[in-house]
Amino acid sequence: MDAVNIIGRTYERKLIRQCAQSDKSELVAVYGRRRVGKTHLIKNSFDGHFDFWFTGIYGANRDVLMLQFRMELSKVSGKEYANFKDWFSAFEALKEYLTSLKKDTVLVFLDELPWMETKNSNFLPAFSYFWNMWSTSGIKLKLFVCGSSTTWMIDRLIGDKGGLYGRVTQSIYLHPFNLAETEEFLSLKKQMELNRVQILELYMILGGIPYYLDMLDKELPVSKNIDRLLFSANAPLRTEYEFLFRSLFEDSASYRKVISALASKLKGMTRLELKAATKLEGGNLSKILRNLCSCDFLRQYLSIGKTERDAMYQLSDNFSLFHLRFVENGSGQDENYWTNNLTSGEKNSWAGYAFEQTCLHHLPQIKEKLGISGILSNCYTWNTRSFTDLDGTLWKGTQIDLLIDRRDDVINICEMKFASDEYVITQDYENKLRNRERIFREATNTKKTTVHTFVTTYGVRHNMHSSIVQTEVKMDDLFNPNRK
Repeated sequence: MDAVNIIGRTYERKLIRQCAQSDKSELVAVYGRRRVGKTHLIKNSFDGHFDFWFTGIYGANRDVLMLQFRMELSKVSGKEYANFKDWFSAFEALKEYLTSLKKDTVLVFLDELPWMETKNSNFLPAFSYFWNMWSTSGIKLKLFVCGSSTTWMIDRLIGDKGGLYGRVTQSIYLHPFNLAETEEFLSLKKQMELNRVQILELYMILGGIPYYLDMLDKELPVSKNIDRLLFSANAPLRTEYEFLFRSLFEDSASYRKVISALASKLKGMTRLELKAATKLEGGNLSKILRNLCSCDFLRQYLSIGKTERDAMYQLSDNFSLFHLRFVENGSGQDENYWTNNLTSGEKNSWAGYAFEQTCLHHLPQIKEKLGISGILSNCYTWNTRSFTDLDGTLWKGTQIDLLIDRRDDVINICEMKFASDEYVITQDYENKLRNRERIFREATNTKKTTVHTFVTTYGVRHNMHSSIVQTEVKMDDLFNPNRK
């Protein structure tokens, strides 16, 4: 298990290694969004050497799936099987084959497990019976299963209340790459010589998804790569957004309604606002929000002093944001759209928000740079409407995108700014920052020390107004490999 072909994934590889080397049977569930590298991780962790490997087929019915299962089993066993009448007989045949190997440990990989459960197929009861009865064989079974449908993996497998209750011995959620892993992938796997602002731009568009990054052409500049993948005739990723949701969620149209609503209001919306915008019913909307958060499409966040009922939801998936902002609205009619609009105001607006989301994906790196990794802290957003204090003073409404509220009685008020050079603070902006801080202290009545922190691409330019910045985080700091 040297896994030499795997970029990053240090923690996940450690868990897989521990399960593979344990002295008991293991049912390991690896899940995460489509294209994030689940199959690649498992396959390369074992160099493709499995006693049995089967992959579910999207949209196939039970008979087709069992036919393919039978063919794969015949291929590895050298034995011809009659048609399986159901999944119970299919798994019984698999058990007979595995026990016939006369090995102390057998290794099985079932990829895209959710696609194997079709209507009235009884797949999950048969799978459950197979696993639960394996203990009588006296052989250690290392059973690894993957699935892009995160909700199915969580609700039907990991969180099953029936025959599989508590049976998953290890669950591993696979996140998209962070910036450090993206840089390593592009350098080592793709042999691309890019500077970090170019890597950052790719990350803000493709969201750290290995499959998308692997489609880049090292002979083309970044802008031409984006045109080729998303805006050219027959662009390979132009239809990816729709298929992404169809493959993850049964009621994909309702999920896309929520994503579209949030894409139109980037600062976020409450559950009540989303209900009004999408016309989705309460229970269904709650399920959709929960599932989208669990798949890294949305971020749920609280404000200081607010309850979970007042939680805000924000679109956090960079690929979805880019698609809805530039591809879906018809910009794709220009095959060189991204190259031709490198300096447009629309692009600058998008980049500011996408950079904010990238920063929020890298909070561990931000905390490490600030030297507060070991201090218990909570991250919030905060906003307030206009209010009048006890003295009759009227205070304007304002919003802060990121607060790091620390146990050592300090609150970092964070500004995240994407710029092509050092960020320049003007007199007007300094006044805005100081006024916002006063409003925050008055509204929250906090006694903690507040510290202005800027997260920027190239830092803050030193001038007569920059002294308000007490701590800084630069783009290079976000490339720290620590993702915990």
